[in-house]
This record gives sequence, structure tokens and C-alpha cells, in this order.
Amino acid sequence: MASAPRGLVRRRARPNWAAWALGLYAALFLVFLLVPIVAVVWVSFSSASFITFPLPGYSLRWYARILEYKPFIDSLIVSIEVAVGSAILGAALGVPAALWAARSRSAAAALVANLLLAPISVPAIVLGFSLLYLLSAMGFGISLTALLITHTVVAIPYVARTALAVYRSLPPDFEEAAAVLGASRTQTLVHVTLPLIRPGIFAGGLFAILISLDNLPLSFFFGSSATNTLPVIMLSYMQNQFDPSIAAVSTVQMLIAVATLLVVNTLYGIEKFTAA
Repeated sequence: MASAPRGLVRRRARPNWAAWALGLYAALFLVFLLVPIVAVVWVSFSSASFITFPLPGYSLRWYARILEYKPFIDSLIVSIEVAVGSAILGAALGVPAALWAARSRSAAAALVANLLLAPISVPAIVLGFSLLYLLSAMGFGISLTALLITHTVVAIPYVARTALAVYRSLPPDFEEAAAVLGASRTQTLVHVTLPLIRPGIFAGGLFAILISLDNLPLSFFFGSSATNTLPVIMLSYMQNQFDPSIAAVSTVQMLIAVATLLVVNTLYGIEKFTAA
């Protein structure tokens, strides 16, 4: 029987160890991220009066505890109000700065673009301490207004930087075409520019809301009976008690974040955030 030509002999495929190692690393990294989240959700259904493993049984008593303990509900409402309000104010203040910095070629514009990251570059506890003294000197003191201003300072970089990145990636042809067709600057801004950079504004606002809901260092300095946010109440609660109700509240926080993402994806499409 004639042997096959040397050029047609099939070689045994060697295993791609690099691909296997990368896949293993990705799987371990995913487990590293998900295990703490799964553990928190799992503990929230415990029937025990304290956090313990393994769970002695399952119960919804700690979710009922959220409704029974009024500070949880009140602080959650404050957190949502502050998060949404700071995102809106952050967009109102950050988007005009981003539009100017994106098209201007001056050194001042480059400096402003870099300074837009300053609030999230400074340690949060230092920023909160500084804003407490500043706002107190301005007469705001410990109030919901001061808390809203503080969270807005942090929201501005997220909205401004995402809008800046999207706007810089767009060619100026669209705005020039609108101007040639007779549109005023205001009409061009409203009907051309803002719709084009809407994914960046929306993405930045979403990040600002999620960061605000989970922000403890800034909120801690402005806490009072009327201005305490949920993270502050959770910290105060854990100083005296260590029952699974904290896990239940954390699960509710995660559900709010996931529900927000699902609603945004349904109405708008998260994949459009990376458009352009």
C-alpha cells in the first residue's frame, strides 16, 4: 500500500495552552466577582438571627425587617432623590463644559478637560470633609441641599467625560451642515449636537446614579435625621446589630441597580452607550 505524500501527512494538533490558561483565568476572575454577590443574596434568606454558614434554614423575615425598620425606607427614598437629582444637575453643568472643551483648541480647554476628573481623583473622605467646611461657610450646613451639591460634584466628571469622549469622536460635518442649512446655534445644539451625544450623556448619568446610591464617604459628613442616605443607615445599623437584614438591604440595592440597567437596555439599548 502506497504511503501518503509527505506534504499531505496530517500533524497532530497541539493543545493551545495559552488559550486554555486565558480561559481558566477568565473563569476564575468571574467566580471571584460573583461569589461575594451570591453569598450576600444567599445570606439574606437565612432564618437565623445572625450571619452564619451554613444556613440553618430559609426565611423572608429579613426582607420584612426592611419594611418594619423605618430608617431603611426613609434613607432609600433620600438616596434615590439625591442620585437622580445629582445626575440631572451633573448633566446640566458638565455637558456645556464638555462641549466647549471638545471643540476648543486652547490650553485652557485642555486644562478644563483634565480638571473635570479632579473630584473623583481626590479621596472621597477628603472631598467630603472639605465640602462640609465650604458649604457650612456658605450657609448650607448639614442639609439635603448640601448633600445634593456634594453628590453633584462627583456626578459631573462621569457625565462630562463620557459626553466629551463621544463628542470628540464625532466629525464637525453635522453641525456645519446644519449651519449651512440656516440653523441657528441653539437649533444646532438642540436638534443635532445633543441627540448625537445622547449616549454619552445617558451613560454618564447612569454611572452617576449608581455611584451616588453606593456613596458612603461623602454622605457620611452630611448625615442627619432628614438627610441620611441608605449606606449611612446601613453602617449605623451594623454598629449595633449584625443580622442578615443588612444582606437583605444589600440585595435590594443590587436589584435596583440591575432593574435600572434592564429598563435602560429595554428603552434605549446599553450597547448604544459605546456608539461612536
